Amino acid sequence: MDIKSMKNYLYWLYCQFELITCSYLMEPWEKLLFYTFNITMLVMVLYTAYIFVSVHISTAFQFFLHLFGNQHENTVSVVK
Repeated sequence: MDIKSMKNYLYWLYCQFELITCSYLMEPWEKLLFYTFNITMLVMVLYTAYIFVSVHISTAFQFFLHLFGNQHENTVSVVK
């Protein structure tokens, strides 16, 4: 893919983003606040997903292992 066409495509995507969010109507200081807020929210959502989704997957995996027969023996029954 040509670099110039990639640059034009990225610029087109940026223009589409500005049209969808109506940020082309904002002043530069408003755009800075708007983009900073949006990027902060995106980073927080990605971080939360990275931390908590792995914990939920691990818990679900352990639950299904326990459910389908890979059960640990109860220590009380071993002592009998």
